[in-house]
Amino acid sequence: MFDKVGVVNANGGWCWFQDERSVVDAASGTAVIGSVASPSGVDGEARGGDVEVTVVDLDAAELTGTQAVLHAGFEADDHDDPALWLRADGRWVAVYSRHKSDEYTFWRLSEPGDPTRWGPEQSYEWTPHFGAEFTGRAPGRGVTYQNVHPLGEKLVCFVRAVNDDPCYLISTDDGETWGFGGRLLTREKIGYVNGYGRYTSGPHPKNAEGRIDRIDLVITEHHPRDFPTSIWHGYLAGDGLYRADGSLVGPLGRNVEDETPRAEDLTRVFASGTEVDGQVMTHCWTADIRRDDAGRVVVLFTARTDDTLGLDVPRTTDEPLPHALLRAELAPGADQWQVTKVGDAGPQLLAHETDYTGLGSIDPDDLDALYFSTPVDPRDGTDLGVHEIFHGTTSDGGATWTWTPVTQGSEVANFRPIAVPGDPARRVLTWYRGDMESSQKYATEVVLAVGSR
Repeated sequence: MFDKVGVVNANGGWCWFQDERSVVDAASGTAVIGSVASPSGVDGEARGGDVEVTVVDLDAAELTGTQAVLHAGFEADDHDDPALWLRADGRWVAVYSRHKSDEYTFWRLSEPGDPTRWGPEQSYEWTPHFGAEFTGRAPGRGVTYQNVHPLGEKLVCFVRAVNDDPCYLISTDDGETWGFGGRLLTREKIGYVNGYGRYTSGPHPKNAEGRIDRIDLVITEHHPRDFPTSIWHGYLAGDGLYRADGSLVGPLGRNVEDETPRAEDLTRVFASGTEVDGQVMTHCWTADIRRDDAGRVVVLFTARTDDTLGLDVPRTTDEPLPHALLRAELAPGADQWQVTKVGDAGPQLLAHETDYTGLGSIDPDDLDALYFSTPVDPRDGTDLGVHEIFHGTTSDGGATWTWTPVTQGSEVANFRPIAVPGDPARRVLTWYRGDMESSQKYATEVVLAVGSR
C-alpha cells in the first residue's frame, strides 16, 4: 500500500477542526503538513508553541521534512494548527489563530513555488464584531480554528468566533487579504462552545472547470461533554445556506446583530440516542467530511456507545467511556443520510477529555476508503493495547469493511490520521505518534507514508 514511510518532523501535532491541514502539490511532488510543536516534545524548550509547516519531497528516496516556522513561540496548543491553501500562482497561504486566547486570525503567504520561505505575517482583528454583549474572556471571547475553502471566485475562511459560533472571513484576492464575511449559525450558549463544524469544498484543489461552487458542512450543536450532541448538515452555494434537499435556510453575509439560523435548522444527519448495530449512540462529534466529483458526500463522526452516565460524567474520569466511529453517506440528489458503524474506537483518549478518540480520515480520492486510529482491531475486536492505524475499504456503503493494517506492533500510540489531498495518483497519509497528555503537552513525531494507487 505504501512504498515509503518516514518521520518528517520530530515534534508536532494537530487538532482536527482545521482544514486543509496538509496538502500535496501534485505538480512539484511536494507535501506540506501543518503542525504545532509542543514544549514536551523534542527540542521543546526551543520549539514549544511554534506554528510550523513541514515540506516533504515525495519523490525522494527517503522521506524527510524541512520545517518552516510560521510563528515562533505562538502558543503551546494543537488547536493553533494552520489551514493551508495552494494558489494557482504557486504561492501557499497559511491561516492560523490561537486557542480562544485573543481575537486575531493570522496569515502568511509563501514565495512562489517555495513553501519553505514566507512573507510577513498579517492579521485580522475580530474584536469589533464581539460588541458590548460579549465582554471579558468567558463566555464568548476569543477565536479559534481556521478552515479555508473556495466558493466560486472567493475564498472562505470559517472561524469559531463571536459567541463561539461558526463565523467566516472572505478573501476576493486568493488569500492576499481577508475581510468579515458574516456569522453562519448561532444559538444560546450551553457549556463551552456552540458547535464543532467540519467543511469540505469537494475535490481539492479545484475541479476541471477551475472553480468550486459549493461548500458542505456538518456540525454539532455544542460540545459533546456538555450536551447530547447530534450531527447536522447543510451547504453553502451562491449567496445562500441550504439543507440537503436544496431548500433555503437563509442568506449568507449576516452581520452579528442579524437574525441567524441554528444548527437544528439544517438537515439532521444523525440523532443522539439512535441505535446502531444494537448499541445506543450518543454525544456525537464530527471527525471528517469529503465530497466527490459526482456529488456524493461522506462524513465520519464519533459517538459514545451505550453511555449510562450522560451529562453526569465527571470533568475528569479514568472510567472507560467506549466510543465508536460511524460513517454517514449522502447520495447525489438524495436528502436522507445513510449511517453505518465503522468500528469500535475504544475509550476516551484522555481522562480530562471524555470524547477524544484516535479519529479517522476519509480518502479524498476514494470515498469508499478511510483510515482509522483505534486500540480495538476492527477485524476481530482484539484489544491492541495501543492505538494502531488501519486502512478500510467498503463496497456496500459501509455495511461491511475490509481492513489492512497501516501500523502494527507499535510501542507508542498512532493518532489523528490525515489522508492528504492534492494528488489523485498517490496515496499520501500522515499521522503523529507518541505520548499525549493534553492538547498543550504531547511528545509526538509526525509520520508520512506515500504510495502509488
